[in-house]
Amino acid sequence: MFMETMLAHYGEDKSMYHGSVIPPIFQTSLFTFENMEAISNAFNTKGSYLYTRGLNPTVEVAEKKIAKLECGERAKLFSSGMGAISASILNFVKTGDHIVALKTVYGPTINFFSKYLANKFNIKTTYVEATTDNVIDAIKDNTTLIYLESPTSLVFEVLDLKKIAAVAKKRGIGTVIDNTWATPLYQNPLTMGIDVVVHSASKYLSGHSDVVAGVAVASEEIIQSIFEVEHALLGAKIAPIEAWLILRGLRTLPVRMKHHSESALKIALYLEKHPKIKKVNHPGLKSHPNYELAKQQLSGYSGLFSFVIDSDLQGTRRFVDNLQFFNIGVSWGGFESLALNLAYDGKNKNVETGLVRVSIGLENTNDLLADIEQALKLV
Repeated sequence: MFMETMLAHYGEDKSMYHGSVIPPIFQTSLFTFENMEAISNAFNTKGSYLYTRGLNPTVEVAEKKIAKLECGERAKLFSSGMGAISASILNFVKTGDHIVALKTVYGPTINFFSKYLANKFNIKTTYVEATTDNVIDAIKDNTTLIYLESPTSLVFEVLDLKKIAAVAKKRGIGTVIDNTWATPLYQNPLTMGIDVVVHSASKYLSGHSDVVAGVAVASEEIIQSIFEVEHALLGAKIAPIEAWLILRGLRTLPVRMKHHSESALKIALYLEKHPKIKKVNHPGLKSHPNYELAKQQLSGYSGLFSFVIDSDLQGTRRFVDNLQFFNIGVSWGGFESLALNLAYDGKNKNVETGLVRVSIGLENTNDLLADIEQALKLV
């Protein structure tokens, strides 16, 4: 079954919903039973619907599609990307353990390592520059988790996932990767040996900037463990309406991603030749240091990349402020184009003052190119 067909049909049983082409929203807190025997049987039967903090039919349809798309056995949706990330991390660690992570992973994830795990559980994290060898070399005797992004979300480095996964498995270390950038369309880390894949479903999976959600995908065993402990006891459950909105987004994911990908690469190629641009960070460019590895691991590219303007902080901000079709804001992966100067607070010494990250939306590519050109004239 091709991906587009799977997303349209997999996991749905229309006979359960009176032939409705769209699964209904089971916006309910609980499920009731005819008698005590029925509810007793439900308590003792895996997969029974009792309370929406646990299982919900609308949520399950979305989970089945995402698991299939990501080549996993099972998926679990959460109320945010950080819900999925923190639950997946907690599944692998205990007091005194050690984690290896990239310096450039999502900021709130770093805060979870440094402000929560370190302070409350004495779990130390070693942060490394995003290279395969750096990750492997940072492993210690008490390392229980390697946490990855590939491509990363600032300058889009690509790591050798098969190599890292092989080393981790040999040493009994868990691996978790944030695959939000590539989406399951363009990269399937589980097939490369990674244990858990997480996504911010707020981004491409839903795709309309009206959902906050996260998802973890893994083996049945791992997801059941996360479901019984981290998901059930910490309570980061997704609302059925948001799962339904994710379902809506999944149906158009291949069509949307094709436009995001093609438009972003065209704009990246244009910027690479522009005299006011020092560098473009896009793994689909031949100038990218990990271009060959990216071609092996990725079957396509998303709409998020960054570039460095040859200007000071004021000039870079002037460029961003004068864009007409790019909104200024955090997040990405929606229908709208976004731009953000990543040195927005002027305090992060690891970020060049001219670094701008753009999320290319669904607007016409030529309109976006013209917009970028007029804004660059003001730098």
